[in-house]
Amino acid sequence: MSAAQETAGRPGGGPPAASRVDRFFRISERGSTLGREVRGGFATFFTMAYILVLNPLVLGSAEDRFGQRLDSVQLVTATALVAAVTTVAMGVGGNLPLALAAGLGINAVVAFQIAPLMSWDDAMGLIVLEGLLICVLVVTGLREAVMRAIPQPLKQAIGVGIGLFIAFIGFVDAGFVTRVPDAAHTTVPVQLGGSGALTGWPALVFCLGVLLTVALLARGVKGALLIGIAAMTAVAIAVEAVADVESWGLTAPKLPDDVVAAPDFGLLGDFSLFGAFGRTGAITVVLLVFTLLLSDFFDTMGTVVGVSAEAGLLDEDGRVPNLGRVLLVDGAAAVVGGAASASSATSYVESAAGVGEGARTGFANLVTGGLFALALFLTPLLTVVPLQAAAPALVAVGFLMMTQVKHIDWDRYEIAVPAFLTIAVMPFTYSITNGIGAGFLSYVLLKTVLGRAREVHWLLWGTSALFLVYFAIDPVEQLLGVR
Repeated sequence: MSAAQETAGRPGGGPPAASRVDRFFRISERGSTLGREVRGGFATFFTMAYILVLNPLVLGSAEDRFGQRLDSVQLVTATALVAAVTTVAMGVGGNLPLALAAGLGINAVVAFQIAPLMSWDDAMGLIVLEGLLICVLVVTGLREAVMRAIPQPLKQAIGVGIGLFIAFIGFVDAGFVTRVPDAAHTTVPVQLGGSGALTGWPALVFCLGVLLTVALLARGVKGALLIGIAAMTAVAIAVEAVADVESWGLTAPKLPDDVVAAPDFGLLGDFSLFGAFGRTGAITVVLLVFTLLLSDFFDTMGTVVGVSAEAGLLDEDGRVPNLGRVLLVDGAAAVVGGAASASSATSYVESAAGVGEGARTGFANLVTGGLFALALFLTPLLTVVPLQAAAPALVAVGFLMMTQVKHIDWDRYEIAVPAFLTIAVMPFTYSITNGIGAGFLSYVLLKTVLGRAREVHWLLWGTSALFLVYFAIDPVEQLLGVR
């Protein structure tokens, strides 16, 4: 018997490292394995690695009030660092396979609505302030209470809506669906391909990727999503090498000349917490923070519930495990994102790709976060995966999340209509927050019309009132003389 075996067999001997990891993350308890967690971590990373390109593109394309732009190289570093730190923190603190990174949508608000009114330092200070407010809501229990007040059918509808939303993201990112140019003078908002038909090699790679992924899922192949991503990346690299491809979009599948790139941490700490109040005015700042807060608050709510439901982690009452810690990490992530000038970091719906690969615990986040940490130095290598190779995983996960629709009672209008609006508004407005707001408002209205207002939790009344202001923010700003 070896010394290691003797130590493990003695009552005072510590358990093997693998056993300690298993118990800490409750991997076996949740019906998972280390292999599934690792595959899930890789799948999540590759479906959201586009943020390393897209976030610098969004933030770097805008000027602040003084004509200053953020450095694109520094933005790549900040984006990767924030994603790595916050994703690992969620894995260890919340033990959910829920990755975080700079939030799309929120970064556009920061770049094109907030920055033109103030300096970049002031704009990022508002992000930090918004994150601190979210942490206060978590510590006081209000954020968790709101999530627990949501009826189970609406939680299921949120999951289904997110499924359609991320499938739509996959179709759009791959170029399978594109926006019809306004110059076309048509009422049709989107179309197939770039001109009403599928053309070019990238579209073929995406379509083959979807077929391969769903075929692997149907066969019950372990690692189906990750195999699909890897296989289609290889195909894309081969196509790029032999064919004349006009454009792959954000990421071209070319083997890089340089594998290592030095990170530039120049943007870290460049924020001013209260500078905007002096330059922009208190009312404007309050409304901007309110918009950021509401969007971040309910985007996370929808993502946490949807991904947890898909992972089968909700209890019989539809509650998320370790919810308080999960929400606190998410709030702190917004603070970290603003402090690093990467915009607010938030939970990513693409985490469902990792869940679809079998991830059920925060150990998958260690893999995803580790890959983002590597991206600080290996960005040229890790961003080889084109969207056309990663997007099929989002479409497949959209299908998997759609299956929750069978649990909704479609015969009761006070449930069915809010559920439908939640599901439909998310992809049609490209916003999780908008879908949740439409569902809440219609639920409260129908319960009141049917004489069952007392069945509505008081927190739903309060959040619905906030959503009413959120949807009517333009006339509210005009009424207050902000614009």
